[in-house]
Amino acid sequence: MVEKIFKSKFFKKDVHEVARALLGQYLVKKSGDQVSKYLITEIEIYDGPEDLASHASKGLTKRTEIMFREGGYWYVYLIYGMYEMLNIVCGEKEYPAAILIRGVVGLPGPGKLTKALQIDRTFNGQKITPKTGLYIEKSGINLLESDIKKSQRIGVDYAGKKWASKLWRLSVDEKSLKSL
Repeated sequence: MVEKIFKSKFFKKDVHEVARALLGQYLVKKSGDQVSKYLITEIEIYDGPEDLASHASKGLTKRTEIMFREGGYWYVYLIYGMYEMLNIVCGEKEYPAAILIRGVVGLPGPGKLTKALQIDRTFNGQKITPKTGLYIEKSGINLLESDIKKSQRIGVDYAGKKWASKLWRLSVDEKSLKSL
C-alpha cells in the first residue's frame, strides 16, 4: 500500500522543492469524524533570514521561533487583526523557511481559506500530522512545469525590489487540475 500522507521528513527538504511538490496535493482538515480535502492551487515561498519579506528577517523572536524549527510544523499568524495565515515550516532546524498556503480549489486567498476551514492560531506550532487534524495528503496528480505559473509574491513591497520581485509565488490553474 502506498502511503498517502506526507511525513515530517518530506518537510525537512529545501523550501523550494517542498513548495513545488505541494501544488496539486490535498490540504486535509479533520474535525471529529468529518474529513475534508482541498487541492492546493497557490503558495508563496519565504526563504531564510536574508529574505526581507519573511518574518524571520527580524531574527529569532517569540513570534518567529516556530520558523527556526525543523520542517514539519504549522506556522499560523494573524495579519491586519482579522486574517489568519497558514504556513508550513520547511528545511533544517535553525534555517527559517516557510510556505504560505494562499489558495485551494474554490477558496482563493489565504484569509478566505483559513476562515472557511476554521483554521486559527491554535494550530501554530503543531506538527503536520493527522493527530493534529490538519495535514497534507498526496492526490496522485503529477503536474508538469508548464502547468505551474510563477509570479511575484503579494503585498511584500516593503521588502525592497530585490525581494519583492522574486518569482516565489507558485500557482496552478484550477482548470488544469480538473483535467488531470
